[in-house]
Amino acid sequence: MIATRYPPIPPVPRRLSGVAWLAGVVLAMTCLLAPPQLHAAEKADMVRVVKSKNRLYLLKDEQVFASYRVKFGGDAKGHKQQQGDQKTPEGLYFLTYKNSNSSFYRSIHVSYPNAEDKENARKLGVDPGGDIMIHGQANGWEWATFFAQMVNWTDGCIALTNKDMDSVWAAIDPGTPIEILP
Repeated sequence: MIATRYPPIPPVPRRLSGVAWLAGVVLAMTCLLAPPQLHAAEKADMVRVVKSKNRLYLLKDEQVFASYRVKFGGDAKGHKQQQGDQKTPEGLYFLTYKNSNSSFYRSIHVSYPNAEDKENARKLGVDPGGDIMIHGQANGWEWATFFAQMVNWTDGCIALTNKDMDSVWAAIDPGTPIEILP
């Protein structure tokens, strides 16, 4: 057997190895924290929100292709009955329009209240409310995203991190149905 001799590997200067280590950590964190990248062809034909799991799912042909952690109204259990009850509605709705100039980064409007919600509110003698959105973090409060994703804090909307909102924004078109489950 012939021994092959390789030239010695030169030592890495200490300063450079620290810089390389830091660059490696930054690269790893960027990969871990980055939202899933969607291809242009990955458009959802349904959005499903499961309140008990704090999840929003994007579906295509009844198959989940993306999932996101979300937060809801301060009183998340139960279906929205009226303006100001801090509840997120439950049922089948549609995503009607996108707002890139929202007070909450970006937002996508949910078609609440539907006819059934309006009739129920009429019977109760209350205003059903409205203006329910899927949205990012409040503008100017992006620094608090980590804390905001620990508690239900909206007035009944569905809140994501801004990075996740970018992915959802790219994956849906107005008219997409959204099913919100308990």
